[in-house]
Amino acid sequence: MIKNSKVLALKYRPQIFEDLIGQDVIAETISNSIKINKVPNAYLFTGIRGVGKTTIARIVAKSLNCLKEIDKPCNGKVEACENCKAISNSNHIDVLEMDAASKTGVDDVRDLIEFSRYGPTSAKYKIFIIDEVHMLSKQAFNALLKTLEEPPEYLKFIFATTEIKKIPITVISRCQRFDLPRVKSLELFNFIKKITGKEKGKASDDALKLIVKISEGSVRDALSLLDRALVSQEQGLELDLKTTQKIFGYFDKSNLIELFRYIFEGNEKQTLKIYRSIYDQGVSPKIFLNDFLELLYYFKNILFLKVDGTNFSLNDEEFNNIKKISKDISNETLLLFWQFTIKTLEEIDIVSNQNLSIEMFLIRLIYLKEISNRTDLISESENITEVIKNQTIEKNLPNNQNLKNDLLNVKNKTIGQIKNVEQEKKQTEQPILKTQHKTILQIKTFNDLIEICNIKKEIKLKYELETNVNLVSFENKRIEISFNNYLDKEFIKNLSSKLYEWTNDRWIISLSKKIGELSKKEKNIISKKKLLENTKRGEVYKKVLEIFPDAELIDIDVKQDEN
Repeated sequence: MIKNSKVLALKYRPQIFEDLIGQDVIAETISNSIKINKVPNAYLFTGIRGVGKTTIARIVAKSLNCLKEIDKPCNGKVEACENCKAISNSNHIDVLEMDAASKTGVDDVRDLIEFSRYGPTSAKYKIFIIDEVHMLSKQAFNALLKTLEEPPEYLKFIFATTEIKKIPITVISRCQRFDLPRVKSLELFNFIKKITGKEKGKASDDALKLIVKISEGSVRDALSLLDRALVSQEQGLELDLKTTQKIFGYFDKSNLIELFRYIFEGNEKQTLKIYRSIYDQGVSPKIFLNDFLELLYYFKNILFLKVDGTNFSLNDEEFNNIKKISKDISNETLLLFWQFTIKTLEEIDIVSNQNLSIEMFLIRLIYLKEISNRTDLISESENITEVIKNQTIEKNLPNNQNLKNDLLNVKNKTIGQIKNVEQEKKQTEQPILKTQHKTILQIKTFNDLIEICNIKKEIKLKYELETNVNLVSFENKRIEISFNNYLDKEFIKNLSSKLYEWTNDRWIISLSKKIGELSKKEKNIISKKKLLENTKRGEVYKKVLEIFPDAELIDIDVKQDEN
């Protein structure tokens, strides 16, 4: 016989304000307003999933309609009144719960307003609880406005939403808004530990801390994860960290810290060995990259953090190991790694075998350190790859001591310009050092520039130069063009970057109010039109018309001069 078939999230759902965790201030505020009979026309609860929005809505409904207590619902010590019991079971005739996700139209709201015209049957207040209210249509919100502002004395609205920005401000202004925060890690840990004891389950503190971390401050998520973990474990055995990691597809942070150490030492073999052992545990590449980013954050900010402030992500030993390793790593290197990891996370879905993509990502990180002594312009991950390619790299990686020295030297040098990390450098700064084995191009005319774009396969730049650029002047390292609405927004930035790459000099590109020359495309069109007209006036065309009176000259195919 099954004793309790309810899942933990429903079994331990709070029934009174005192049962709520992490929402003490909100619970006290609402409770006080009910005590002194200053109840608003409408409540609006917002926050992430599983922090108690709908639960608080039901508790408020019970508090307003309880037959035994004036300011709070039946607390369970005595038998609950009929109203509290019916509201808890979602079958009270005067408390209507509506899911806006399934009833989004204006007709649904009109039915609700029509229903509100009649007073409560057995309770003091008629209450409408609308969950995920942001799903209502614009017309539905408009239909609700008047009733929401001046409802009958017996009518109260309670709204719950996870996306407050989607609700019209006119609706928000008519509600008493409460923002429910995520539940703090320690508070949630103590709560699920208490539930584990009540369920006669056994789980180590580390296992419960991992559950808290995965739940991200959501009580419902934490209880659902605990439910799954306890069911997965054999009766009588304790749920340990290793088993919990296996159940939820997470891995030990100490392995990742070790992997970081080998990356910084330049040990490719050990780096891949550790990653493969992590992958063999069933960890998906996306989870790996997200944890990689999290650890990068700790490496960067470890000096400003405390071990108890890392949301149960690190234990004492891991915290101290990160602190020790981070002493030899520059902030510039960590920021560069962060940017590169974000780029990989965006691109990982393109690759069919994500595992291979992660391995190549780790190898590139090892080589990426090699550019830490350079001051070349680095704006995108593809430019990073090009710098590595152009740089002379020894066949064998340098030894650990040399790599360590490289990283220490980075602290006194700048790693160029990193997207989203540094602002663009001013034109007055010293020129960037020239790269060895780099071909410097000479660009003396506008046509030279178009031709180089053609040679370098920069098709988009070539198109803009020929189609949307009206040249005002072209001087030594200075280009002035007319303002054109059709010009690509990134054109000037991209052209400046390429000109620097090709000529190793800074170019100034400015927009002018002056009317520039016609674009190359416009010139070609006019030239072709003139040629067509001249040809029509020619003797050859006239002779053709004598033989073929219905003939018409439409186009002329001419091999154009390269200049």
